[in-house]
Amino acid sequence: MEYLNLEEMIIENNDFKKLKEVEDFLNKHELRLEENLEYTVALYDDDKIVATGSFEGRILKCIAVDDNYKGMGVSNKIISDLINEQYRRGNSHLFVYTKPKNYNIFQDLGFYKFAEVSSRVILLENNPFGISGFIEKIKKKKATGKVVSAVVVNCNPFTLGHKYLIEKASRESDAVHVFVVWEDKSVFPSEVRYKLVEEGLKHLNNVILHKGEDYIISSATFPSYFLKKQEEVVKTHSLLDIQIFTNYIVPALGINRRYVGEEPLCELTKTYNNTMKEVLPLSGVELIEVPRIIIEKQITSASRVRELIKEDRFAEIKELVPDTTYKFLVSEEAENIISKIKNKEK
Repeated sequence: MEYLNLEEMIIENNDFKKLKEVEDFLNKHELRLEENLEYTVALYDDDKIVATGSFEGRILKCIAVDDNYKGMGVSNKIISDLINEQYRRGNSHLFVYTKPKNYNIFQDLGFYKFAEVSSRVILLENNPFGISGFIEKIKKKKATGKVVSAVVVNCNPFTLGHKYLIEKASRESDAVHVFVVWEDKSVFPSEVRYKLVEEGLKHLNNVILHKGEDYIISSATFPSYFLKKQEEVVKTHSLLDIQIFTNYIVPALGINRRYVGEEPLCELTKTYNNTMKEVLPLSGVELIEVPRIIIEKQITSASRVRELIKEDRFAEIKELVPDTTYKFLVSEEAENIISKIKNKEK
């Protein structure tokens, strides 16, 4: 049977019947249908799904082929369809997280592996110079010193907690590289978050700011459809992100210390911190876990600030954020963001 005889169908997000068929097909292959998919395509033999694939942003995901149709070019067909649609949308730099056993399929379609958690997941991109280009860019900001530290932040938005953590790293280090997570999965867009961090740290002359781009992986974009247990998802995401950090970023910048905020509330972040404690020393990187600052008997966090925005309690927000962040929050520029937060889950 030739795959050209199969019917291709784009599954719309409001076509719940077809989406249920895709979900059932993925479940048979021990995969899950993820939420927030932007595009899903399926191949049918008569009324039976024999292959499907999706993407969210520039990440290809939820790809599966019926065992009876393997070796017929069906995998290539479904992945090529996804790539062509990405190109049509103007996205040329693409990523795939998949099981190691699927490496050859994607390798044949021009994807390159740059990170792997053994037996669990590999991370691929279709640009042979992607990760190396990013490393060459950040190396231009390399600084010398006995203690060269790193801090990775999302800052949704930038709070006094973030400022306290980075100021401590600044006092105790010769240089501090601060990476801002770059995926736009936060209510505050990446460029806004970067600007707030930049303005809030202008008084620290040994802090070097970087855009995390595609290589500081956020939990918001790490796919979990091929991992069975939530604890396995969190651990695998942590290991993959830390591997990219230790294999590429640490040697490029000579980093030997990393600062993180203590996490008493979020189990995901707590697991990430504990994984770093295990793994980073093996690469010669000391981990410093800093207790969160408490203001008005509450832990200072970006989620707390967003909660207060939603409740229109700006007087209390002023106590939790630097002046630069507060000035932005009450400016005309922030109106759309404030509106989104207030209208969320209404």
